[in-house]
Amino acid sequence: MSGDRGDDTASRPAPAVVWREPVREEWIDYNGHLSEPYYVLVLGHATDAVMDAIGLGEAERAAHGTSLYTLEAHVRYLAEVPSGVELEARSWVVGAGPKLVWLWHELWGDGRLRATEEILAVHVDATAGRSSPFPAEVAERIAALRSDPPPEAGRRIELR
Repeated sequence: MSGDRGDDTASRPAPAVVWREPVREEWIDYNGHLSEPYYVLVLGHATDAVMDAIGLGEAERAAHGTSLYTLEAHVRYLAEVPSGVELEARSWVVGAGPKLVWLWHELWGDGRLRATEEILAVHVDATAGRSSPFPAEVAERIAALRSDPPPEAGRRIELR
């Protein structure tokens, strides 16, 4: 996990949502940097912020019994995160269907790209126990936030 991964996103659309969170000392592992599960925790908080932006925030989830459930996630760990860094998760909606949304998160710290995560999530009606189409107003917000995926999106794990 090394190399220069400075901010080269100027030519891309602005993120739909930006989430900031400081690295906590208890998240630091025996190697002196952010432990693996905490990348996912912070990016999960970024997903929650996207949910707020598209109209699936806490109040809506409680009122309607619906939420997003993650079907698939792919994390790339690109650079270590040392203690004391303020993390910034930049999130884009890069695809959507009647029941599905594809999110792209970039985790930045000290001006460097530290990790990326792609999430494919499904809209679920928990009271019915199954997937359901997004309400019209949520689908409209998703469509308004949608941008093209970056070239790195959709990659698979492989040995070269």
